[in-house]
Amino acid sequence: MSLKKKILFTCHSYNNFQKDPIDLVSSNFDTVSVLVRYNPIAEFSRYIPLPFLNRYNLSYKIDLKNKPSNLNVYPTPVLYASFDSKDRRLGEKNFKAAEKVIEQNNIEFDIIHSHFTWSSGYVGAKLSKKYDVPFVVTAHGYDIYDLPFRDKAWRKSIEDVLNDANCILTVSKSNLDCINELDVESPVKIISNGYRSDLFYPKDPNACKNSLNLPTNKKIILSVGNLETIKGHKYLIESVSEVVKWRKDILCVIVGGGKLWKKLNQQIKKNNLDKYVLLTGEKPHDEIPIWMNACDVFVLPSIRESFGVVQIEAMACKKPIVATHNGGSGGILISEDYGFLVEPENSAELAKMILLALNKNWNADKIYTYSKKFALDNIKHELISIYNNL
Repeated sequence: MSLKKKILFTCHSYNNFQKDPIDLVSSNFDTVSVLVRYNPIAEFSRYIPLPFLNRYNLSYKIDLKNKPSNLNVYPTPVLYASFDSKDRRLGEKNFKAAEKVIEQNNIEFDIIHSHFTWSSGYVGAKLSKKYDVPFVVTAHGYDIYDLPFRDKAWRKSIEDVLNDANCILTVSKSNLDCINELDVESPVKIISNGYRSDLFYPKDPNACKNSLNLPTNKKIILSVGNLETIKGHKYLIESVSEVVKWRKDILCVIVGGGKLWKKLNQQIKKNNLDKYVLLTGEKPHDEIPIWMNACDVFVLPSIRESFGVVQIEAMACKKPIVATHNGGSGGILISEDYGFLVEPENSAELAKMILLALNKNWNADKIYTYSKKFALDNIKHELISIYNNL
């Protein structure tokens, strides 16, 4: 049922975990407008080989596949040299750019929902005051467990955004614990990230391996994520050095792009792991289910993770998980029927649990059934209820 209203989303990307919930609720609104912050400098990567800029350009940030007909995406250019989302000046720059795009395109809206408190949340808070409309903000990750605890100025900036919101959403209890440490009076609700059940579901593993040119006679250990320090891929590669001491029939596949690609590749070569670790680079989101179905065990080695939607996507493909006590995974892997948890930055323990996971006779159907509680369709009514009550 349509709310007979118009909603504006401010976000950093219209892809993956930001795109999916936006598309999910779009049918309940007359029109949906999405402002996507991007840095024009990143567009040079389309003409000059600058791999570290790839995930900042519009071709990566905006995924128009299966876009709802009542939804319009507006690239919002914000020029900043550092490419650091933690830049204090980014909030006001983003707000000015958003104002300009709204005026140029005569965008109308009755509700604002911002993904990430900074800088999109800052934009949503200021637009809410200017246009006198209700404002919802989702605190996803670094914006709530990192920024407000850096110094007093950051703390005040994030608290101001949160207190301007009619409702705060966050994706995990660990994030809620961070919010509770702040001076915040706005109501908070946990709504976990979800996966698309039309995209992530079980497929024949050998057929998926063949389509990706992966060996069918090896156990595939998969990890998916941006190649950043906080994702912990260094420790996963270190763990492979231990795993291959016990079994040689493995291939660890790391799907993702980012600034650490060269460094991780050097680590692989230095440790003579070329036959056992494969860096694939960035892959389209709709290709990720094939990689997940091709694997035998999915590993999330993150140092910190607010939720980690990739692990529930893998479980929806009937795959067991090995993850770290990273803040988000503990609320998902509530039983060793679904996977194992280890301390972050502990390669030896990670290797031990990967070996246990490879040797365990998992109940794949039980993993799949459990994953269904995280399907996006199950959270839609919660979001619509929040919008209705604004």
